[in-house]
Amino acid sequence: MNTDESRSEELPWEIEAPEVARLMQQRQVVLVDCREPEEYELAHIAGAVLIPMSQWEQQAGRLDAMRGQHVVVHCHHGVRSRRVVHWLRSAGFAMAQSMAGGIEAWSQLVDPTVPTY
Repeated sequence: MNTDESRSEELPWEIEAPEVARLMQQRQVVLVDCREPEEYELAHIAGAVLIPMSQWEQQAGRLDAMRGQHVVVHCHHGVRSRRVVHWLRSAGFAMAQSMAGGIEAWSQLVDPTVPTY
């Protein structure tokens, strides 16, 4: 068993927004926004990489570059990101997690300057 596989057993499927903020400050995580570009324009988290869920097949190269890293995916409320994390883990991204509550939780718990919609 490799390190990534053993870590995934320890990582819950979801992670809270304040913990994501802490990991981002320490540069220990890649934050992926799986919302659509129109949603990203309304509100986004500085430092997040936009890869819309609708474009995952076309973005395989960008995703593959993240393999082996701690990847946290977020959407608006957490539904799409959980689906994406399920797909990522089944594709071998052992350290993928969904940010609980999505960007809405980020706005409420981490950075109230990020607009809600």
